[in-house]
Amino acid sequence: MLVWAAVLATRRAPAAEPTQAADTSNTPRAPSSGQAAQQPSAKDDGWPDVSDFLDTKLGFLPIARPITEPAVGYGAAGGLMFISKPLGQAAQGLGRPNITGVGGFGTANGSWGVFGFDLRYWAKDRVQTLAGAVYASVNLDYYGIGNDSVLHDHPLRYNLQPIGGAGMAKYRFGESRLWAGLGYAFASTRVSFDAPGSTPHLPDYERRSNVGLLLSLLTFDTRDNFFTPVRGVFLEGSLQLAATWLGADQNFERLNFTAIQYLPLAHRFYFGLRSDFAASFGNAPFYVRPSIGLRGVPAMRYMGEEIAQLEAELRWQFYGRWSLLGFAGGGDAWNHFEHGDDAQGVLSGGGGFRYELARRYGIHMGVDVAFSRETTAVYLQVGSAWMRP
Repeated sequence: MLVWAAVLATRRAPAAEPTQAADTSNTPRAPSSGQAAQQPSAKDDGWPDVSDFLDTKLGFLPIARPITEPAVGYGAAGGLMFISKPLGQAAQGLGRPNITGVGGFGTANGSWGVFGFDLRYWAKDRVQTLAGAVYASVNLDYYGIGNDSVLHDHPLRYNLQPIGGAGMAKYRFGESRLWAGLGYAFASTRVSFDAPGSTPHLPDYERRSNVGLLLSLLTFDTRDNFFTPVRGVFLEGSLQLAATWLGADQNFERLNFTAIQYLPLAHRFYFGLRSDFAASFGNAPFYVRPSIGLRGVPAMRYMGEEIAQLEAELRWQFYGRWSLLGFAGGGDAWNHFEHGDDAQGVLSGGGGFRYELARRYGIHMGVDVAFSRETTAVYLQVGSAWMRP
């Protein structure tokens, strides 16, 4: 939640993991427990590749990308992502590298921000730590919580200026792919609307809002790679508890569940299906209410006390390292869990292409063009649009 401003810039913060491809791909598998890591030359097929560069002692991946997020307008994001434990030095087992990244962004509507993160594995990949921080100023439009017939056509412009950080530790049980995590996040956010306080349909808000959260989660992850997976499942349920004794101004709770399935098909086709459900309870600030997050849908446009969404994607690696893909999805946001009041929904879809930029790390990069009833958006993607650390 605290790094949402950075997410607006990157539209999914990338992380790295060695590739373990489907049987229909030429990509080498990641080592299983007890096996040494294999590093065949990334240039065996003659295609341009940056794997060898990432394997250097101070390997890093420069990120420079345009921003076309409809919620904040055109802009650019840039930064560096350092890979401090190359695949050849990764521990046996899952063999995931450590990643440290820093960056910033700016957009035409005056939004800007800086952020940093560190993703690290310990104890033979049994412990994962993730830490991040963000400082940003983001200009958005408020359409209400749930369906608001007035704000639907006349949204209110507002600004959020969060500064905060978060830390999380996850433990993997034995040789399984089951993880349990616990963490803490805090953000102090300045909130301002470009409208007088007497304006109808303004939400209840404080000009300075503090949110302190205790985060707990349970994750089951069998993905072969978390840049561009081709097989496996990702299941995660999390509970976020905000309380005054944790530094929050108000007491509230958030519940989130995500399910993603990746499935290799015949003739180098790869199918993915993602579903999400989120609910909020108590006196949550309006800007931390759940919102629909689909390609082609402006961020934080469709908000509610509860949301549910579903998106499917089909990728075809039709020639060498080149792929084409198509995707479609829909979501619904509503209030009052028992009754489903003020419901509003949206459909989206589109297509794109990918190039396998770093075979050894399973990094595919490309462009998506997405549509919904209100907008068209272009996204530069590094890895999957459904990236999860």
